[in-house]
Amino acid sequence: MNDNRTLDSNSNDTTQQSDLRSIGNGTSSSNPSGEQSSEEIGRPVYNAPTVAKNEEKNIVRAKFLVALILVLATATVATSSYILLKDQERSNFENQFRGYASEIASVSGQKADQLFDALNSFAVMVGSQAAVENELRNTSWPFYTIPDFSVKGESLINLIGSAVPQIIMVGPVVEEHQRDAWADYMNQMNPIWFQDSLDNEGTNTNMTVEGFLQRTVKFIHQYDFLQGFQAIPVNGPGDVLPNYQQYPFRLDLASQIMTTGYDIISLPRAADLYEITKSLLRPTIGFSTFFINSTTVVTGSQVLQPIFDTADTTAEDRKVVAIVNVQLHWLGFFENVLTRGQDGVVVVLRSACPVNYTLIYGDNITDYVDDPEDLIGEDIITYQVDGPDVSLLGYEDLHDPEYDSLEVTEVFVDLGFDEKDLPEGKCIPTMTMHIYPSDKLEASFQTSDAAIFASVIVVIFVFTSLVFLLYVYFVGKRQRIVMDRIVRQDKIVTNVFPTAIRDRLYDTQAQQAGKSKVNEHGLAGLEDGANDLGSAPLADLFPSVSVVFADIVGFTAWSSAREPQQVFLLLESIYRSFDKIAYRHDIFKVETVGDCY
Repeated sequence: MNDNRTLDSNSNDTTQQSDLRSIGNGTSSSNPSGEQSSEEIGRPVYNAPTVAKNEEKNIVRAKFLVALILVLATATVATSSYILLKDQERSNFENQFRGYASEIASVSGQKADQLFDALNSFAVMVGSQAAVENELRNTSWPFYTIPDFSVKGESLINLIGSAVPQIIMVGPVVEEHQRDAWADYMNQMNPIWFQDSLDNEGTNTNMTVEGFLQRTVKFIHQYDFLQGFQAIPVNGPGDVLPNYQQYPFRLDLASQIMTTGYDIISLPRAADLYEITKSLLRPTIGFSTFFINSTTVVTGSQVLQPIFDTADTTAEDRKVVAIVNVQLHWLGFFENVLTRGQDGVVVVLRSACPVNYTLIYGDNITDYVDDPEDLIGEDIITYQVDGPDVSLLGYEDLHDPEYDSLEVTEVFVDLGFDEKDLPEGKCIPTMTMHIYPSDKLEASFQTSDAAIFASVIVVIFVFTSLVFLLYVYFVGKRQRIVMDRIVRQDKIVTNVFPTAIRDRLYDTQAQQAGKSKVNEHGLAGLEDGANDLGSAPLADLFPSVSVVFADIVGFTAWSSAREPQQVFLLLESIYRSFDKIAYRHDIFKVETVGDCY
């Protein structure tokens, strides 16, 4: 069955002639401006091809994705570089600290060994000399005065080295029945060795021997510290260990009297050290407090070195007859270990033995303490090593807990005591050294390199991003020009062909573009065997169709007497009206040639 579709041509002739005249005069009854929209002719508004729209969306997404990748890459690389450089700084800091800690532990240990070796040599020398004097002059301890003591004391200082003692004192072991006799001996010999020390040392003082003697207690004594430096006689049972000769020769910095005759072991802390020394026949070391001037008390070390009654220090029957009592600053062990600029190493010294302050200061100390647990404490002292210099931080553990993981612990002084050999209730006098870094040391390894490097990376990425954005701008500008041209071309094709035919033309063109090749002259051509059209004709079979041909009668004569604009306006108005009718009736317009539709 034929589906004949025809145009409605039963128009009023008068109306047609009037329209032609109007058109010929350059006017239109339907639209005074001579233009009609797509809606007026029944067509929808032209839209750009979906492919073009999707392509634009894909380009925007790609730009956003690239920008996001650049931002993430910048942040990742800059952050990673910063973290890596900071980790490297931290690693350098930790490794350098371990080197410093090892150096401090090694050198201070050597100084401690040097101290005990020097004291042992001094004790052997004094013991041997006393043994010879005993044979020649029938003199024995405790009634023995070391000749040229100031000279020997100075030599001992030189042997000890950089850990310079505050004072060196020698005191004989005086048994209870010898106290009065020894006090008489002391008062008899004091003028002699006082003068000897003044002569040899050249002490910077205006005092004479008589002046020093006037400031000397005439009996073996101890002090009541809570009542000031009041000398009271020692009346308890057992041995006493009075100071006798000392180097350097001077008054006690606190009491401004001579220490001669002062019982060292009147203080329980020193008494414990002496008991260990006497039992094990070996030197001991512990914490001690002493004055470094008339008002300042510091905590340092006290070393008791035994002097035996025989020159053979390995004899099983040897007996302790005197003690070399050395007081020195702990900081002397850590001075001149590091070089200038190696600052901020914290050293915490800790004794293995607890401290009972009642034993040190007497029972009256309880009047000043609220909690009994406060009477038991630890001997702890904290120093900071800044290159060759050492400063006291305080008498507690004052290291920064942030650096606990970097702690280096070394045994500072281990005299090799066996706990089972100690007297009952006594503690092994072992000193441990805990070394930590400080924020001062860490700060010396912190630089701005990480921040600078990260900033440079950010600047490079920002510059790259700006170059990319500039490139995108110009490419986008070129893309818009190309897309505008494509859209215009597509609009023209769409006006000429139906959508289905247009799409088939595009598909055929794309397929044919893939088959073209460049010949020997550099020109694109067809493959061998292809026809001149480049593709198969777009021809479809419709068994039954109707074709309308419309021609304007007298157009040639009419147009020859008109301006081109008038001719074009006539044809445009007629074709637009025909297009509107064709679209409404779903009729396919093949083409227009001149005045033929």
